[in-house]
Order: sequence, then C-alpha cells, then structure tokens
Amino acid sequence: MASYPILTILIFLPLTGSLAIFLLGKRAALCRATALAVVLAELILVAGITFLAPHEPATAGALSGFFLVEDRPWIEAFGIRYLLAMDGISLLMVLLTSFLATLAVLFSWKAITDRVAAYYGLLLLATAGILGVFLALDLFLFYLFWEVMLIPLFFLICVWGEGQRVKAALRFFLFTIGGSLLMLLAIIGLYLIHGQATGVYTFALPELLHTPLDPLQSCLLFSAFLLAFAVKTPIFPLHGWLPDAYTTAPTAATLLLAGLMAKTGVYGLIRFAYPLFPEAAALFTPVLYLLAVIGILYASWLAYVQTDVKRLLAYSSFGHMGFVVLGIAAWTPVSLSGSVIQMVNHGITTGALFCMAGMLEERSGCRDSASFGALWGKIPCFGAFFLLFSLANLGLPGLNYFVGEFLILAGVFRVSTFAAVFALGGILLVLIYTLRLVQNLLFGPEKVQREMADLSSREVVILASLALAVIALGVYPAPALDLIRIPIALLSGGKGGLP
Repeated sequence: MASYPILTILIFLPLTGSLAIFLLGKRAALCRATALAVVLAELILVAGITFLAPHEPATAGALSGFFLVEDRPWIEAFGIRYLLAMDGISLLMVLLTSFLATLAVLFSWKAITDRVAAYYGLLLLATAGILGVFLALDLFLFYLFWEVMLIPLFFLICVWGEGQRVKAALRFFLFTIGGSLLMLLAIIGLYLIHGQATGVYTFALPELLHTPLDPLQSCLLFSAFLLAFAVKTPIFPLHGWLPDAYTTAPTAATLLLAGLMAKTGVYGLIRFAYPLFPEAAALFTPVLYLLAVIGILYASWLAYVQTDVKRLLAYSSFGHMGFVVLGIAAWTPVSLSGSVIQMVNHGITTGALFCMAGMLEERSGCRDSASFGALWGKIPCFGAFFLLFSLANLGLPGLNYFVGEFLILAGVFRVSTFAAVFALGGILLVLIYTLRLVQNLLFGPEKVQREMADLSSREVVILASLALAVIALGVYPAPALDLIRIPIALLSGGKGGLP
C-alpha cells in the first residue's frame, strides 16, 4: 500500500466530490447520488486499509508506529511539508469518519429539500477537513485542515438549522475561532523556538518533538494548544457553544459535530499537545482531572432536567466526552486505550441517538419527551432500536460504552482514586436520566394522540449498521484494541500496558 498516495486519496476524494456537487447546481437527485457514491467509495477504501493494516510493518525511525506515510516538500522556504501519516489511532478515527459521513448522507436523503447541492457540497467539504485533521503530521497542514473543517459546519448550522440558528452558528464560530487563533500563535512560537535552537525551521511533528523548551515556554504553548482543543471537545467550562449548536443544527450536521468534530479536540491532545509538552501536561494533570469530573457531573445534571430530547442528548454527549478527557489526563496505556476506544463508541452511540431524535421530530414535529409515551407499542421497530442505544448509552455490559468506560476507570484508578470515584458518580446520573428518557418515550402513558409511521427501510439500514457496531465493539473489542496497541505504547512509554 505504501507505494500509492492512499492518504491523499482519502482526503481529496470527498473534496473532489464536494467541488463536483457544487458544479451540479440545482440537479438535486444527481447531487444526492454523487454524495452517496463518494462516501461509499471512501468507506470501501478505508475498510480495505483496515483489513490490510495489521499486516503492514511499522515505519522505522522518527515515524515509528505509522504504517502509511506520505512526506513531500511543499513550501520549502518556510519548512512546510506535505506530511500525512496513519497509525492505528488515526485509522480508527478515519474509519469512524467515513462510516458516519455515509450515514449523514443517507439520513439527509429526504430531510434536505432546499439548496441540496450546497448542503451536500458542504457536508463533503467538512468530511475532507476532518479526515485531514486525523492524518496531518505537519502542524501547518494540520491547522489548515482544522480551519477547513470549521467553515462548512458553520454554514450547515446557519443555513439549514432551526430556531435561533444564526445565533447558535455565530457562537460556535466565535468559540472555535478564538481557540484556533491561540493554537496558531502557539504553532508559530514553537516553529520559531525550534528554528532558533536548532537552525532548522520546520512544522513537522517528528522534528518538533525534540524542541528544547524552558518550563515557562512549555506551559504557555501547552495552554494555547489545550484551550484550542478544549473548545472543540468541549471541556468544561468552554462548552457554552455546544447546547445551541447541537440542538439547532440539522441532524446530519449534529452527527458530524458530536460524532466527529468533538473527536478532533481529544485527538489533538493525544497526537500533539501531550507529546510536544509532556512536562507541562504533567503539571496540568490535576486541573484536567478536576475539569473532566466537573464536566461529567455538571453535564449529567443538566441532561436530567431537560425535556427537549435533542438538548438532553447534547448535554449527554458533553458528559461522555468528560470520560475521554479523564482517560487522557491519566496518560496510562490502559486509560489511553479506553479513551481512544471511547471516542469511537461515543461517535457511534451518540450519533445513533441523535439520528433517532431527528426521526422522532420528522414524524411528530416535536422533541419534548414529556409529550410522548407508549411508542414501544405504536412504533415497535423504532422502540427496539431506541432501547438498544439507550442501554449502550448507560454503559450496559456487552455493549460498546462499557468497554471504554471500564478501561478508562481502570487506568484512572491507578493514578487518581479520587477522580475515578467521582466519575463513577457521573455514571449513576447517566443511568438515571437515560432510564427516565426511555420511560417517557417508550413505556409511559401516551400524552398526545399522534399517528406515527414506523421506520422506513432507509432508516432501518442506518440504525441497523449502528446497532451492529454497538454490539460488535461491546462483545469483541479485541481487533480495535490490537490496532492501537503499538501507538498507545509508543505514546505512553509502554508502562503498564494491556497484555
């Protein structure tokens, strides 16, 4: 595989598809078909890489652990290289991206009838940006993709959202662009410090890992990276944009926001912030423990008092990302493995629940959980899928969330019993609000008489594929854990790893 520009194809396939759709203009049916063909081709390509990846030897030297690398000069006068690389962690993220992008296109098939070409073009452009974030190892290139990801998501919320969509889009934009500008300053600062110390000016991560930094420089640069990544994740208290953005965005855009964009923040912590500034990261560990635990408990409490299903899921998503941050803060092989797996689990399960909230709204024009009831008997297929994903959301053994949460808590217990115990309290709150939501929607008395159709064949395909992923990762997570074993060991120093 290494002799072909596969990583470039992965990024430029949706980018080319986006440009093609913009050129198609008002031919809505052709735009939909083109978007679906592009994301299916992407998914097939990533599936092929996934099948072959474990048999590929790791690259030696500075890029140890990466089995696909593309390194070419780009803007040589400034030390900027076209450096893309894939290891087990980025492969899982790319696989999740292609999978959810396919489902986003399918979900939008009938939901989007206005400005169809622009919508699908932006959807594919956002997908290309997200893929670039997961594959770039040159910090300039990483930042470029980081910004490319932001612009289409802003317009998807602003144009196709509902309610106060312009306000929500602007808040999302201001929060994220503020963090991004801080990261840009830190990237430039790191570039200059490395160049002055070594005589080599470069943005390539393998070289920047060896930049000599004094404690103050390390703390300042790490803080800037942390703030940028904390906004996208989000980490408490930088979550102010999240409830409105997730609630007002069209369902497919929410799928990208919660299922993928949030992962770019924690991926940035794992790939860039912690390896570049390990001493500063160690100093900030107690702060991250505190913020992660507060986020888990605070988000769970806010989810409990919501009646809007989509807003409840927004806070639930925020709380579950707190567990991922907790595992990263512990920085042990076990907790890191749990965090990476939980990133995938979160994208699948939260994405499924947001899809079902969108399906419910399409049928009833309402998202108030207090106005429903008895859906188990009225639309049983919908009820069965909703129950499955709700059980996964509360961490039932045998389903995907349990694996990630168990590994995270097992790793955190080794270094901070205090943080692990409080995080367990958050799991109890998740149990309470999830069961109440299930009771209100599926098994309680019917509050308002409505005629509602059960799932269509297209919706069954979407939910069945997500359900298979939930069960597969819950029952047999070993293949995913095997993929990330080597990169996690290299990142964490290999101490206390999984057997």
